[in-house]
Formats: sequence, C-alpha cells, structure tokens
Amino acid sequence: MSANDKVISALTKAGKPLKPGEIAEMAGIDKKEVEKAIKTLKAEGKIDSPVRCFYGIKK
Repeated sequence: MSANDKVISALTKAGKPLKPGEIAEMAGIDKKEVEKAIKTLKAEGKIDSPVRCFYGIKK
C-alpha cells in the first residue's frame, strides 16, 4: 500500500479533517511522507483543506 493510499485510508476512517501529524500517527508512516502524499493528493483533487493545516477527503 502506497503512502497516498494510507493517507486516504486514515482520512476515511477518521471521518473528519486531520492535521498531517495525526494522519501520520493513524497511518503508521513518517510525517514527511504524509506531507508529500498530501501535496500529490491535493493536486489530483482527492483531498482538500477545509481549515488551515487540516486535510480531509474531498466531497
């Protein structure tokens, strides 16, 4: 499972926007990897940032 998949999975399980550190903890991967995955997923339009420094699944 890629870092992107783990980030999507963690956000789906949480059901609410999370900070990168919280995503890293839930997904069991390094925060730097989470930040890279967030950048990619935002560019692909799969996640958004409803509040500064929080990320969630785009609805």
